[in-house]
Amino acid sequence: MKKYALFIGRWQTWHKGHEWLINQQLEKGNNCWIAIRDVQKDENNPKSAQEVLKELSNEPFFTNNWDKILLSIIPDIESVNYGRGVGYDVIYHEPPKDIEKISGTAIRKKYIDSNGDVIVYNIDTEDVSRA
Repeated sequence: MKKYALFIGRWQTWHKGHEWLINQQLEKGNNCWIAIRDVQKDENNPKSAQEVLKELSNEPFFTNNWDKILLSIIPDIESVNYGRGVGYDVIYHEPPKDIEKISGTAIRKKYIDSNGDVIVYNIDTEDVSRA
């Protein structure tokens, strides 16, 4: 029976930071279970869990690792709890600074792209004055 490293999230706007995080386990040869929280759509969650599942299923990162990654939707959660040693670890992965700055919210607001690069808008003042 396969074991999985579990990652729980909204995954709304897939980006380089998500990829870095999951790669921490894939590079160790571990299988990964990406659990998509079924959250209510709002400003911070513009997509349904079903839409996220469909998008992730088509992402090259997932298609290239189809045999090592399980994608599924789970009910929304309020906490993750465990008692005594129950046969698994809880692991925190400290991202490097260039990865830590990447945020799905900033991507959705078009401040940065999915690689964490700042988006520069060139606004022609002539166009603005005509508006």
